[in-house]
Formats: sequence, C-alpha cells, structure tokens
Amino acid sequence: MPKAAIIMGSKSDFDVVKPAYDILKKFGVDTSVRVISAHRTPLQAAEFAESAVKNGFEVIIAAAGKAAHLGGVIASLTPLPVIGIPVKSSTLDGLDSLLSTVQMPSGVPVACVAVNGSENAGLLAVQILSLKYPALTDGLIKYKKSLADKIADDDKKLQAILASEDTGR
Repeated sequence: MPKAAIIMGSKSDFDVVKPAYDILKKFGVDTSVRVISAHRTPLQAAEFAESAVKNGFEVIIAAAGKAAHLGGVIASLTPLPVIGIPVKSSTLDGLDSLLSTVQMPSGVPVACVAVNGSENAGLLAVQILSLKYPALTDGLIKYKKSLADKIADDDKKLQAILASEDTGR
C-alpha cells in the first residue's frame, strides 16, 4: 500500500493541509499526519526525516508558514521526494512562505505548490506514487475526467442561462 506523510509546522496549519489529506485518503494512500517544526523541534524534524524511509514513507508533504524551512530541512535529510506547501501568513500574505519553500539551494530540491495549495500537493504526491502503484494512475485518469466533465457541465449550464437571457429580450 502506498504511504505518505504530511507534516506541518503548527497544528493551526491543519485547515490548510486537510485537502491534501483528503485527496490522499480518496486515492487509498496510507497517510500519517504530524506537527513537526523545523525551528521549535529541529531534533524531531531530523529524526523524522532520517527515519522516513525505514518507516515506509514514499513521499512527504511539508506545510509551513513565514520562514517556511520545514520542507527544505526535511529534504536535506531524506532521499524521498518532498512537496512543500507554503502557508499564507498574516505578515506578507504568504510571499515569505512561498519564497522560503521554493528558493532551495542546488542539491536539495523541494517541489512547491501554490500558497495554501494543498489539494495540488496531494495530487502531486499521488502522481509520484503512481509510478510505483499503477492502480493510482487509473484513479488519476478518472479524477481528471471528472474535472473535465464538471467543466463541460458548467459550460452547458452557462449556455442555457445565456440562451434564456437572449430569448427574453
């Protein structure tokens, strides 16, 4: 069974990461969720990262705000792919988190989604896992078809509204 971890710098970040958790669960990915801070609990962050492979994780999602170093710290200590979610902060509207997550030095990559973009983080994790678990690929194809079907349905409804306005003149 595919296994992912979601870690966040603060419990208050859970509202932001919940869509990633929901996506992973929807696709049947065994998911562990933890609060680990790169700054307040650096030893626990290091222990988590260094034991992630041994603990069966295959991808890690790291969400943090402000000086969002969690993804980078974790990526520096594990060979696993790390996906960063920059969390919108009150100070700089998330720009600080985005830059802290995306501006990694050579040799320490962190994939980065949009500020508060945890649904895409979950989907990216599923896409990474699908390389090993082909059943996830089938699920992703169905998921993307459902997105396209929704847009087609929305367009059909809009066209009906516009047509009724045109006939009402």
